[in-house]
Amino acid sequence: MMNSGYKWAAPGDINAFFGLMLDNIAGLILAIAILHDSFQYPVDFAIRYMVPGTALGVLVGDLMFFLLAFYLASKTGRSDVTAMPLGLDTPSTIGMAFFVLGPTYTAALQSSGDPTQAAMTTWHVGIWAMLLMGFIKLVLSFFSGWVRRFFPRAGLLGSLAAIALGLIAFTQLPKILANPIPGFASLAIVYATLIGKGRLPLRVPGALAAALVGTALWHAIKSLDQSAGTQLLAQQTEGIDLIWLPTEWLTVFRFEWLGSFTAALQYLPYIVPFAIATVIGGIDCTESAASAGDSYSTRTVIGVEALATILAGLCGGVVQTTPYIGHPAYKFMGGRAAYTLATALFVGLAGVLGYFSVLFNMIPEAAVLPILIFIGLEITAQSFQATPRRHYAALALACLPTFAKLIMIYLGQFFGSIDFANMPPHLSQLLLFLSVLAGGFIISSLLWSAALAEIIDRQYHRGACYFVIAAALTAVGIVHSPLPGDKMFWPWQLEGAANIRIISELVASYLLMAAILATLAALTKEINPPIASDDEFEGIT
Repeated sequence: MMNSGYKWAAPGDINAFFGLMLDNIAGLILAIAILHDSFQYPVDFAIRYMVPGTALGVLVGDLMFFLLAFYLASKTGRSDVTAMPLGLDTPSTIGMAFFVLGPTYTAALQSSGDPTQAAMTTWHVGIWAMLLMGFIKLVLSFFSGWVRRFFPRAGLLGSLAAIALGLIAFTQLPKILANPIPGFASLAIVYATLIGKGRLPLRVPGALAAALVGTALWHAIKSLDQSAGTQLLAQQTEGIDLIWLPTEWLTVFRFEWLGSFTAALQYLPYIVPFAIATVIGGIDCTESAASAGDSYSTRTVIGVEALATILAGLCGGVVQTTPYIGHPAYKFMGGRAAYTLATALFVGLAGVLGYFSVLFNMIPEAAVLPILIFIGLEITAQSFQATPRRHYAALALACLPTFAKLIMIYLGQFFGSIDFANMPPHLSQLLLFLSVLAGGFIISSLLWSAALAEIIDRQYHRGACYFVIAAALTAVGIVHSPLPGDKMFWPWQLEGAANIRIISELVASYLLMAAILATLAALTKEINPPIASDDEFEGIT
């Protein structure tokens, strides 16, 4: 029975709504921008087919969290419960665009030569990726406690921080520099309000103010000088009505995408860590909410995000949803549950009824990308805050494979597929090693940082286990694949002397590291007791 005294709507919900809603709209704009800018994916198709189902995932998830807030209020008898915020997962929004959807479109276009057919193939693969992520999260929701105990916090948060800093924050800067006046103006407001936690007159939400100021400046500059700045992506979608009832996405219920299951499996090295990262994020978000006074069930929170992801996939969505880490911030704003209801309706209906195209035409990237920089910096800062000081080196180590992936992404954008055979030997070797380092970078970041955290704590045998896992995953290309597109393989299927050699040496090297740590665990047990706290570690001379 619902708590009749629950004040589910409050003035603070207005600020909370604009913050959560704009985060989601920015995520949708970002996904389409990456696909179009980096892979020439047709914007028209993305808006008509991919956006509705993706937006429905936000609608379902936030509605469920809205109802969950009522349940918690009824259970506890409290009137100030704040609903968990849910939205598009920014790391996997970028990851899906760069590492799943974009490469699928490029390969399909090369095969068929038909952009529409290639876009349809990409959509079908994206649907399967969503369903796989959703089912992985649903299964892990029952083992959320075990996942948390198995990996040290530095490992869990290290890969997330690397994605946040490298793929979320860094990749937005060149786009902001393309329109520096609106971009920097918006960024200044983001710095002052979202990061610096300063308040604006009349309690105007910082995210809204940043978007409005950036958008106004962009349109003002454009009206004075048609050649100034980068044109809106929407201007490359002539022929799209500003408001229409999109029905094309309903073809998802013909289930033609069922045949793309095998094609989606090759992206498991990205799908699996994206799913795990949101499970870990869900655990952290639940703990964060508890610290602010709202104790939700971790299993329920992760189950909700899993179901929202599955339903979004079944409706044609291609970006998963996740709880947002900012619950205490929304509670500080005075938000209750109304802000999640408003976000659910606004974002969900934007996709289904088609008025997302209005927002897409009106809002320039430069006005909303600073919000994503805030998200990247906030995730990185929170990762360090939630990690023991002695494990900071492990967090930093997690960033290195991401840097390699960034380099390969930009090289791919400039040169397309890289032909190592037609390069000078030293350059070819360097790029090959960077490509191998970048392969499966999310999982390698997780394993490297987890292993180093255990080594710092003198848990050498546990660190050895992570290197054995790394060796096994390397042997099948889940990490360090030398094949184009980071494709997986069975060891007996790997071809090319150079590929066989580098994989064999990497597997042997990981096993050697594991053996060294196992030896240290046996020989230095007495002189290297386990470390359990920062003070204990810092007291070592």
